[in-house]
Amino acid sequence: MGILKLMLRRRIGVFAIAALALPAAEWSKPAEVLVDDVICASYRARLDDSGNLVIALMLADGWHSFAMDNQIRANEKLAGKKALGMDKPTSFEITGGLAIGGSWMQSALKDFSKPELRIFSWGFEKQALFAARVKRTGNEPSARVEIKGQACTESICKNIDTALELDLRSPASVAEPGLAVLTPVRVQ
Repeated sequence: MGILKLMLRRRIGVFAIAALALPAAEWSKPAEVLVDDVICASYRARLDDSGNLVIALMLADGWHSFAMDNQIRANEKLAGKKALGMDKPTSFEITGGLAIGGSWMQSALKDFSKPELRIFSWGFEKQALFAARVKRTGNEPSARVEIKGQACTESICKNIDTALELDLRSPASVAEPGLAVLTPVRVQ
């Protein structure tokens, strides 16, 4: 068994190594998505000092996930025709001490579409950032981020239904520099 695969099986590896570069108090504990005891996707969240909830997605090699507005984009391309397949968009539901106070933004998208099969899909490989302005709701010490979506390779897909807890007692981190390159999520 290769060393990387062995490391991933032991829940160490690219995700743990990448996490070492992040200050421990700033990011939430990861919400990991497993396929056969291997992490295919990992989510973390934090608040920045500009009032944004920032969610980071890391994907294992060979895996990709889908845009928050994937269905809206696909419907535009289909122009009323029936799709032969539809990948599940990423969604976040925030509860507890936070509420969304602005529009969602997401990383630049890669086109995974197969027009000849009437399958239109956009998403992310390796990593992605999502962000939205938030506001505090009451004095609760934490917020919950429920995550739904799908991660796929060329041969399999895994439905994502996980959650992470965000400690609101920690001071906000510095402004997230990568947010300037995010694109708005389309809404109907």
